[in-house]
Amino acid sequence: MEATSGGERMSEAQVLEQVIAVLERTPATLDAMLRGLPESLVLATEGGESWSPFDVMGHLIHGEKTDWIPRLRIILTEGQARPFESFDRFAQFEASRGRSLEHLLDEFTDLRAANLIALRLLVADGIELDATGTHPDFGLVRAGELLATWTAHDLGHIVQITRTMARQFGDAVGPWRGYLPVLGA
Repeated sequence: MEATSGGERMSEAQVLEQVIAVLERTPATLDAMLRGLPESLVLATEGGESWSPFDVMGHLIHGEKTDWIPRLRIILTEGQARPFESFDRFAQFEASRGRSLEHLLDEFTDLRAANLIALRLLVADGIELDATGTHPDFGLVRAGELLATWTAHDLGHIVQITRTMARQFGDAVGPWRGYLPVLGA
Protein backbone atom coordinates (compact mmCIF):
# COMPACT_ATOMS: atom_id res chain seq x y z
CA MET A 1 0.00 0.00 0.00
CA GLU A 2 1.56 3.26 -1.08
CA ALA A 3 0.51 6.68 0.15
CA THR A 4 2.22 10.00 0.43
CA SER A 5 2.20 12.68 3.05
CA GLY A 6 3.61 16.01 2.00
CA GLY A 7 5.31 14.35 -0.97
CA GLU A 8 7.05 11.68 1.11
CA ARG A 9 6.14 8.02 0.96
CA MET A 10 4.54 6.79 4.18
CA SER A 11 5.51 3.52 5.78
CA GLU A 12 3.01 0.66 5.96
CA ALA A 13 2.66 1.32 9.68
CA GLN A 14 1.75 4.96 9.01
CA VAL A 15 -0.77 3.98 6.35
CA LEU A 16 -2.36 1.40 8.66
CA GLU A 17 -2.53 4.02 11.40
CA GLN A 18 -4.43 6.34 9.05
CA VAL A 19 -6.73 3.58 7.82
CA ILE A 20 -7.67 2.65 11.38
CA ALA A 21 -8.04 6.30 12.39
CA VAL A 22 -10.65 6.88 9.69
CA LEU A 23 -12.42 3.55 10.10
CA GLU A 24 -12.82 3.98 13.85
CA ARG A 25 -14.35 7.46 13.45
CA THR A 26 -16.94 6.59 10.81
CA PRO A 27 -19.62 5.24 13.18
CA ALA A 28 -19.53 8.31 15.43
CA THR A 29 -19.49 10.62 12.42
CA LEU A 30 -22.55 8.97 10.90
CA ASP A 31 -24.32 8.82 14.25
CA ALA A 32 -23.76 12.56 14.81
CA MET A 33 -24.93 13.33 11.27
CA LEU A 34 -28.04 11.18 11.21
CA ARG A 35 -29.46 10.23 14.61
CA GLY A 36 -32.66 12.08 15.39
CA LEU A 37 -33.03 13.73 11.98
CA PRO A 38 -36.48 14.05 10.46
CA GLU A 39 -37.48 11.09 8.31
CA SER A 40 -37.76 13.43 5.31
CA LEU A 41 -33.95 13.87 5.37
CA VAL A 42 -33.10 10.29 6.28
CA LEU A 43 -35.20 8.84 3.45
CA ALA A 44 -34.37 11.55 0.88
CA THR A 45 -32.59 10.61 -2.34
CA GLU A 46 -31.10 12.53 -5.23
CA GLY A 47 -33.69 11.02 -7.54
CA GLY A 48 -33.69 8.05 -9.84
CA GLU A 49 -31.98 4.99 -8.39
CA SER A 50 -29.89 6.98 -5.88
CA TRP A 51 -29.69 5.92 -2.27
CA SER A 52 -31.01 7.66 0.82
CA PRO A 53 -28.90 7.99 3.99
CA PHE A 54 -31.00 5.10 5.36
CA ASP A 55 -30.07 2.96 2.35
CA VAL A 56 -26.39 3.83 2.75
CA MET A 57 -26.43 2.71 6.37
CA GLY A 58 -27.87 -0.65 5.35
CA HIS A 59 -25.19 -0.96 2.66
CA LEU A 60 -22.43 -0.19 5.16
CA ILE A 61 -23.79 -2.85 7.52
CA HIS A 62 -23.84 -5.43 4.73
CA GLY A 63 -20.21 -4.57 3.94
CA GLU A 64 -19.18 -5.00 7.56
CA LYS A 65 -20.75 -8.46 7.57
CA THR A 66 -19.65 -9.79 4.19
CA ASP A 67 -16.91 -7.70 2.63
CA TRP A 68 -13.94 -6.13 4.37
CA ILE A 69 -12.72 -8.46 7.12
CA PRO A 70 -14.03 -11.66 5.49
CA ARG A 71 -12.20 -10.81 2.26
CA LEU A 72 -9.06 -9.77 4.13
CA ARG A 73 -9.05 -13.12 5.91
CA ILE A 74 -9.43 -14.93 2.58
CA ILE A 75 -6.42 -13.03 1.20
CA LEU A 76 -4.30 -13.76 4.27
CA THR A 77 -5.23 -17.43 4.69
CA GLU A 78 -6.08 -18.72 1.22
CA GLY A 79 -4.56 -16.17 -1.12
CA GLN A 80 -5.51 -16.55 -4.76
CA ALA A 81 -6.75 -20.13 -4.28
CA ARG A 82 -10.23 -19.00 -3.22
CA PRO A 83 -11.81 -16.12 -5.14
CA PHE A 84 -14.06 -13.75 -3.20
CA GLU A 85 -17.79 -14.22 -3.46
CA SER A 86 -19.51 -11.41 -5.34
CA PHE A 87 -20.70 -8.56 -3.14
CA ASP A 88 -24.39 -7.77 -3.36
CA ARG A 89 -24.44 -3.97 -3.53
CA PHE A 90 -28.22 -3.96 -3.11
CA ALA A 91 -28.73 -6.43 -0.23
CA GLN A 92 -29.54 -3.58 2.16
CA PHE A 93 -32.96 -2.98 0.63
CA GLU A 94 -34.34 -6.29 1.91
CA ALA A 95 -32.17 -6.52 5.04
CA SER A 96 -33.14 -3.04 6.29
CA ARG A 97 -36.85 -3.29 5.59
CA GLY A 98 -38.91 -2.46 8.68
CA ARG A 99 -35.93 -1.36 10.76
CA SER A 100 -35.29 2.07 12.23
CA LEU A 101 -32.35 4.28 11.37
CA GLU A 102 -31.35 4.23 15.03
CA HIS A 103 -31.17 0.43 14.94
CA LEU A 104 -29.00 0.58 11.81
CA LEU A 105 -26.66 3.12 13.39
CA ASP A 106 -26.30 0.96 16.51
CA GLU A 107 -25.73 -2.21 14.50
CA PHE A 108 -23.12 -0.52 12.32
CA THR A 109 -21.29 0.76 15.41
CA ASP A 110 -21.20 -2.74 16.93
CA LEU A 111 -20.10 -4.44 13.70
CA ARG A 112 -17.39 -1.88 13.04
CA ALA A 113 -16.05 -2.21 16.59
CA ALA A 114 -15.76 -5.98 16.14
CA ASN A 115 -14.11 -5.57 12.74
CA LEU A 116 -11.61 -3.08 14.11
CA ILE A 117 -10.67 -5.54 16.85
CA ALA A 118 -10.11 -8.17 14.14
CA LEU A 119 -8.07 -5.74 12.04
CA ARG A 120 -5.91 -4.70 14.98
CA LEU A 121 -5.22 -8.36 15.77
CA LEU A 122 -4.17 -8.96 12.17
CA VAL A 123 -1.92 -5.90 12.31
CA ALA A 124 -0.40 -7.09 15.60
CA ASP A 125 0.28 -10.47 13.97
CA GLY A 126 2.18 -8.73 11.19
CA ILE A 127 -0.35 -8.40 8.38
CA GLU A 128 1.16 -8.84 4.92
CA LEU A 129 -0.20 -5.91 2.89
CA ASP A 130 1.23 -7.29 -0.34
CA ALA A 131 -0.61 -10.61 0.09
CA THR A 132 -2.94 -11.20 -2.85
CA GLY A 133 -6.38 -12.57 -3.43
CA THR A 134 -8.77 -12.86 -6.35
CA HIS A 135 -11.66 -10.45 -6.79
CA PRO A 136 -14.51 -11.71 -9.01
CA ASP A 137 -14.40 -8.57 -11.19
CA PHE A 138 -10.87 -7.15 -10.81
CA GLY A 139 -8.79 -10.29 -10.62
CA LEU A 140 -5.63 -10.01 -8.52
CA VAL A 141 -5.93 -7.59 -5.57
CA ARG A 142 -3.67 -6.90 -2.59
CA ALA A 143 -4.57 -6.73 1.10
CA GLY A 144 -3.33 -3.16 1.29
CA GLU A 145 -5.57 -2.18 -1.60
CA LEU A 146 -8.56 -3.71 0.16
CA LEU A 147 -7.83 -1.71 3.33
CA ALA A 148 -7.39 1.54 1.40
CA THR A 149 -10.64 0.83 -0.45
CA TRP A 150 -12.49 0.19 2.82
CA THR A 151 -11.33 3.60 4.04
CA ALA A 152 -12.16 5.45 0.82
CA HIS A 153 -15.53 3.63 0.73
CA ASP A 154 -16.42 5.02 4.16
CA LEU A 155 -15.40 8.53 3.17
CA GLY A 156 -17.26 8.30 -0.14
CA HIS A 157 -20.49 7.32 1.59
CA ILE A 158 -20.11 10.14 4.11
CA VAL A 159 -19.83 12.51 1.14
CA GLN A 160 -22.85 10.86 -0.50
CA ILE A 161 -24.98 11.24 2.63
CA THR A 162 -23.92 14.86 3.06
CA ARG A 163 -24.59 15.69 -0.60
CA THR A 164 -28.00 13.97 -0.54
CA MET A 165 -29.10 15.90 2.53
CA ALA A 166 -27.68 19.22 1.26
CA ARG A 167 -29.56 18.87 -2.02
CA GLN A 168 -32.85 18.75 -0.13
CA PHE A 169 -32.24 22.48 0.49
CA GLY A 170 -31.37 23.26 -3.13
CA ASP A 171 -34.42 25.36 -3.94
CA ALA A 172 -34.53 27.01 -0.52
CA VAL A 173 -31.06 28.60 -0.68
CA GLY A 174 -32.12 31.06 -3.37
CA PRO A 175 -29.30 33.14 -4.84
CA TRP A 176 -26.62 31.44 -2.72
CA ARG A 177 -26.87 28.29 -4.86
CA GLY A 178 -23.95 29.43 -7.03
CA TYR A 179 -21.70 29.43 -3.97
CA LEU A 180 -22.67 25.91 -2.92
CA PRO A 181 -20.99 23.31 -5.17
CA VAL A 182 -22.56 20.51 -3.11
CA LEU A 183 -25.90 21.42 -4.68
CA GLY A 184 -24.66 20.76 -8.20
CA ALA A 185 -25.10 22.97 -11.22
